[in-house]
Amino acid sequence: MRAERLVALLFTLHRRRAATAGSLAAELGVTERTMRRDLAALREAGVPIWSEPGRHGGVRLMDGWRSRLDGLTSREAVALLALDAPDALAGLGLGTAVAAAHAKVSAGLPRELREQAETVAARFHLDAPAWFRPTDDAAALPAVARAVWSQRRLEIRYQRRDKTASRVLEPLGLVLKAGVWYLVARVPEGDEPLRTYRVSRILTVEELGTVFERPADFDLALWWRTSSAKFEKVALPLRVRARLDPSAVSGLRRVFGAEHLAEVLVSLGPRDAEGRADAELTLESHEIAVGQLVSLGPGAEVLDPPEVRAAVAAIGAAIAARNS
Repeated sequence: MRAERLVALLFTLHRRRAATAGSLAAELGVTERTMRRDLAALREAGVPIWSEPGRHGGVRLMDGWRSRLDGLTSREAVALLALDAPDALAGLGLGTAVAAAHAKVSAGLPRELREQAETVAARFHLDAPAWFRPTDDAAALPAVARAVWSQRRLEIRYQRRDKTASRVLEPLGLVLKAGVWYLVARVPEGDEPLRTYRVSRILTVEELGTVFERPADFDLALWWRTSSAKFEKVALPLRVRARLDPSAVSGLRRVFGAEHLAEVLVSLGPRDAEGRADAELTLESHEIAVGQLVSLGPGAEVLDPPEVRAAVAAIGAAIAARNS
């Protein structure tokens, strides 16, 4: 809706202070023509916006000017008041800041809008961690987060599968995925410009004190989406649908491990009258998938793909024949 887009534009100008109409249009997902109309609407509403020509010009908001929050819609208020992840924010040292921000936003809203937002917030809760996964013990998170804020190089010791490695990193961002924190960092002299490290596997952190220059064009959210999509295609290419009875569901953690189960288990549906549930799994390869599914025991029925179902059935028949 246009009213929500105008609010988004206003807060974008607060954040950026100066930008071209084209870059604002791209950020808000509209055409440049629509953006110019929206800017004109804000000017007509009394928002002090002007344009500066030249290479470093653009649309500017008057320094020191602040808007009031009573222009927020109920959906925007809910987004600010309801979508809270206290454990994650506390890990970054932002728990108190978020509580203060919520208090300020709530105080600035009209009574009826505040009550509506609080009603919706009381009925919805965001729980980031996945099922079957214990809390990830990311002891290094506060130190890593401080380095991300201050753009200071780190030297870390990192636990790999079979050994411990040391790295000098330029920390660019932190991502919380299914209850697990990941550090995205640049390796100054590495073969790959960017790498991802699971924070819980960082054993020690030493801040080197040297400040690095953050890439101006680096977009953390975009990079993570692109990197995740590539990983899913290369590392986890096989999707399997199966029907699992309670014993097979209980065996998921044993077969796949608590640490990796959230990456494997895409979905687990409700139980039917017989206690069975449909599950979708993302597995590494045909051979590995067959072995893992057989390990779940007779309570696992493979539905798709057909070649995996046939392979599991063949193994079951061979076991039955040998033990008859």
